[in-house]
Amino acid sequence: MLTFRRAVSWMLFCFAGAMVWGQLASVTGSAVLRRDPKGKSKVMAKLEDGDRLMLVDTEADGGFYHVRTEDDEVGWVLVKSVKVAPAAVGMRAMRMEAPGGAQCDASLWDHVYHPARLIVKQQCLAVTGTIVDATRGREPDGVRHEADGDTHGWLKLDSGQENLLNAGNTSEEGGNLVFEIVCKFPVTQRDAKAACAGYKATVQIPPVGSHVTIVGSYVQDSFHAQWNEIHPVTSITVIP
Repeated sequence: MLTFRRAVSWMLFCFAGAMVWGQLASVTGSAVLRRDPKGKSKVMAKLEDGDRLMLVDTEADGGFYHVRTEDDEVGWVLVKSVKVAPAAVGMRAMRMEAPGGAQCDASLWDHVYHPARLIVKQQCLAVTGTIVDATRGREPDGVRHEADGDTHGWLKLDSGQENLLNAGNTSEEGGNLVFEIVCKFPVTQRDAKAACAGYKATVQIPPVGSHVTIVGSYVQDSFHAQWNEIHPVTSITVIP
């Protein structure tokens, strides 16, 4: 599992020379998440040493940083309790090619919600497997409809690709690789609306049980259980 420091270094290596995205941070010592940037404001959550944060704004306000936690809670933490990582960087709009010649559309990164949380392990990759139901029958298409407009789908990888999974995929995602098509569904999360403004994905989701090739960026989500994903997905093709 990548440490926080190594994760940030890896992002900087992958995207050297590209445009700035945002900044990750971590808690030093114990801290509390407050509703407002005031010492007597309501405490929303208690934070522990090493907990990861995303800066909503890189400028402090009254001695507090405006942050988002791994649990998607937004609030304020004292500056002295936050260690800010080097600025994460983004990918230029370019065509990227996977081994074997499949093409990825890097412009999709313009529509990824909080892209700095994703550690890019391979800019473009084609994987094969079978789509399985990630919703336990709650959605007809078999994928979770996320508040940021993305899919959260599961791909049971074909034999020989097990190295693409990690402990988070095993413990939280049923041993499957996650795939996310950005801006596929209506966005209900207020701060995610800007990422999908003027764009709606046209990638079709084949039925559960389909044997497919999925092409996109292979990343690790540095929040939650840190599972691996194809995110954003450029294309899904059914294998005859």
